[in-house]
Amino acid sequence: MNIIQLLLKQKKISKEEGEKLAEEAQKLGKDQEEFLIEKKIIAENDLFDLKSKILNIPLQKVNVDEISLEALSIIPKEAIEFYKVIPLKIDRPKSALEVGMVYPENSQAQEALKFLARQQRLLLNIFLITLSDFKKYLDKSQTPEKEVEGALEKLEKEFGSADEKGIIGDIINADVSGANENANNRFIEEAPVIRMVAVILRQAVEGKASDIHIEPTVENLRVRYRMDGILYPSLILPLKVHPAIVARIKILSRLKIDENRIPQDGRFSTKIGNKRVDFRVATFPTTLGEKVVIRVLDSNSGLKKLEDLGLVGRNYTVLMKMIKKPYGMILVVGPTGSGKTSTLYTILRILNKDQVNVVTLEDPVEYFMSGVNQSQVRPEIDYTFSKGLRQILRQDPNIIMVGEIRDEETASLAVNASLTGHLVLSTLHANNAAGAIPRLLDMQIKSFLLSPTLSVVLSQRLLRVLCPLCKVKANLDAKTKIFLQEKLKNIPQEVKDSFKVNSSSPVFEPKGCVKCSDTGYSGRVGIFEVLEMTAQLSEIVVKDPSEKAIMQEARRQGMLTMEEDGILKVLQGITSLQEVMRVSEENKYL
Repeated sequence: MNIIQLLLKQKKISKEEGEKLAEEAQKLGKDQEEFLIEKKIIAENDLFDLKSKILNIPLQKVNVDEISLEALSIIPKEAIEFYKVIPLKIDRPKSALEVGMVYPENSQAQEALKFLARQQRLLLNIFLITLSDFKKYLDKSQTPEKEVEGALEKLEKEFGSADEKGIIGDIINADVSGANENANNRFIEEAPVIRMVAVILRQAVEGKASDIHIEPTVENLRVRYRMDGILYPSLILPLKVHPAIVARIKILSRLKIDENRIPQDGRFSTKIGNKRVDFRVATFPTTLGEKVVIRVLDSNSGLKKLEDLGLVGRNYTVLMKMIKKPYGMILVVGPTGSGKTSTLYTILRILNKDQVNVVTLEDPVEYFMSGVNQSQVRPEIDYTFSKGLRQILRQDPNIIMVGEIRDEETASLAVNASLTGHLVLSTLHANNAAGAIPRLLDMQIKSFLLSPTLSVVLSQRLLRVLCPLCKVKANLDAKTKIFLQEKLKNIPQEVKDSFKVNSSSPVFEPKGCVKCSDTGYSGRVGIFEVLEMTAQLSEIVVKDPSEKAIMQEARRQGMLTMEEDGILKVLQGITSLQEVMRVSEENKYL
């Protein structure tokens, strides 16, 4: 039953009027609702109130600023426009996808939405929305796309059907050095591709993304953003603009524009809004063309306090004690993307005083710190960590940070530097804190040298933080309660008392709201193991440096595992049990 039939049934119009209106709407190729509102036959609010009552579907007022990004990622843009629907949010407690429909009577649209919801293991809850709300959403959601489309239109005019390769060639072959620098820079700045790249960067910064993935597929160029550790799709661009966008990013990063056979690394800085943001660029050749990954380095958000990182209680106390020592080695271990560099920079921020000389050797330099002498290694010219570390020792340093210990020579130099009265900070790839010591021994470091040099080892992973505005208390089943009780048994009582947690402490789960883009999470926090070198541990390192023996001694000292640190954060309401389980599943060694 269409809207004109509904109005006839309610005796709002006569049969003759209805037939005339239906015929006129059909001639103009317009939907009946839109036509009736334009002709002012009935006010929009009245029309949709009536429709809501007859169809027995609640009318939902839509605030376009509250639309869920996570929900939007479920329904393709084409389906949103074709069926005139808006994915409103994901109701986590009810495992339901809430969708607003202008035409909920469209059974084909409902079936398509149910199929998409089932793929995500969600139920479908339908609401009625007005045409004007749908148009407001469409206008706002298409703002980045419109900006890109405008740039694409200009690009099309400049490319032309015959000269497309010529224009791209001009961009790729632009000489940005020497006498032609100003002229060519003006050409590049005038190119519409500049606007496309600006849209991509601005969206990343405003959305607090940590990484941007620009990747060619068979049919198009896909742009994805990593937020709180999860990748979300964003813009879809025509494949033909791929060479121009990559060329523009390479020019910004001072990379070789005509080299697309091997990976390249670079960086650039630009002002977005009122703040300057650094971008670290890495290109990678694929069978479909070059993929570009851009790390967003916002120094304002990257440098935090130790407590903000998640280091609290014994972990905080032990680390602060070792930071105050004038010599020794502090190691942070974990896989790529676990937050090791952020932890090192936070420690450097504490140590960076006028009275000390701080020198770093990094690959690459991620955050620029005033007062710190930062140097970037360049393996292509044989400026490696080991060679750089030899030179650093001639710079009269008090504190040395080495981005990563990768080989035997760098490990030996770092140990010797700490032996000679320097405080050395570095990272190492190891599964956990106890595994760092056997790893160093594998690098031919003598066991008797580790005791006087290694002060503390931190192992860490990152968990998403529950949104404080929408988190809800979880109803735990008997199996989950038993699981928590078992995990709590191994945590020292004094630790549980200090954090004021026990098996009856409330546990929270994500719900989703405007502020967290309906994901239920906002930001990330670390879970840690902090292994302190003590006299007892020194004896074990010399006599039996197995990971098992080291872990037993560490547990005797009161060290918490990363999983236990995660459980404490669950019982404090910081994160969810699902998130700890997700990270534990990805990292079996927790």
